[in-house]
Amino acid sequence: MSKQFASQADLQEKKVTFEQLSEHAYAYTAEGDPNTGIVVGDDAVMVIDTQATPVMAQDVIRRIRSVTDKPIKYIVMSHYHAVRVLGASAYGADHVIASRDTYDLIVERGAQDMKSEIERFPRLFRAVESVPGLTWPTLVFERSLTLWLGKLEVRILQLGRGHTKGDTVVWLPGERVLFSGDLVEFDATPYAGDAYYEDWPATLDAIAALDPAKLVPGRGAALKNPDEVKAGLAGTRSFVTELYALVKSGAQAGKDLRSVYRDAMDSLRPKYGHWVIFDHCMPFDVSRAYDLATGHRDPRIWTAERDMEMWRALEGDAGHR
Repeated sequence: MSKQFASQADLQEKKVTFEQLSEHAYAYTAEGDPNTGIVVGDDAVMVIDTQATPVMAQDVIRRIRSVTDKPIKYIVMSHYHAVRVLGASAYGADHVIASRDTYDLIVERGAQDMKSEIERFPRLFRAVESVPGLTWPTLVFERSLTLWLGKLEVRILQLGRGHTKGDTVVWLPGERVLFSGDLVEFDATPYAGDAYYEDWPATLDAIAALDPAKLVPGRGAALKNPDEVKAGLAGTRSFVTELYALVKSGAQAGKDLRSVYRDAMDSLRPKYGHWVIFDHCMPFDVSRAYDLATGHRDPRIWTAERDMEMWRALEGDAGHR
């Protein structure tokens, strides 16, 4: 019998942590589930990534209301993935902010990604009937955008490609707090099915150059001091670079995708296998790395059908054990 699609077997509830990182910054984390960042400005609230559905977003709103009654005016999409953004309608925000590249990705593949992710993550999307449709940005920027929430400076930056081509971070320079989206993970496996492996390390360098004292990763616990931030950056960098080097070497040696996948699992599991969603991410990560190593510069579109074809090929009866 074929092995079950990894994320479909993930049905255990996660413990939520809501904590204040600085005067204006808060982190909503949940044991490796997608994180949400909150900035409480002088006159308004900003939410970075919204949770997967409006029903899930209600818990974020409840936590926000425990610390402020200021209006939630801004949502920032760190990137386009459905599990990050389909809860947006719950907040009633005035503006949904995204990079131009993220907007273009929604146009190109947002509908396919939505269907794909809903089938990948049944626990996160169990209230999918509350999702009104795709989340569309209302304010699109190129490279950078600075907002002032009263006297609080908030910089919204596209520092480079990595997790996707549209990755966006939110930076509070006065408090040295950065919200990284999935460019940085902590004790959680980076999903790289839509990644630009060769660009990702330089984008991490650009994050490091900002010298954040605290960082909210895409998944995993909030990083609360410079040493933890460095560890998060280093862990993400090592996984991405090691995986791509392994896959590229195998592809150049003429190995097929299944063989490369087996080699990558055997090589990386001892070091990274304890990270959250390792078994879910690896088939997607290796597939994208193999595509890149064999001439597909831009990520191919994942559909629900392609997801399952890939999973059966790599983790079915003849796949890796």
